[in-house]
Amino acid sequence: MSVELKVDRTIDARGSFCPGPLMELIRAIREAQVGEVIEVLSSDSGSKRDIPKWCQKAGHELLAVIDDEGFAHFVVRKSR
Repeated sequence: MSVELKVDRTIDARGSFCPGPLMELIRAIREAQVGEVIEVLSSDSGSKRDIPKWCQKAGHELLAVIDDEGFAHFVVRKSR
């Protein structure tokens, strides 16, 4: 089963190292409206720990973590 998520903005942070991808996500969330969906592409392995932890702490919804070849897609909805 494939779920299509409507992404409002994609940030390509591949090649950026911790905490770069997370900082770019935080900046995008600040600029976004509540309900918007941000996708971050990250090749940094630390993002798999940092982004979900930050979403939980900051109160935003982590919709998906999708592994791809050499990087991952993190899909986050701004919740507040």
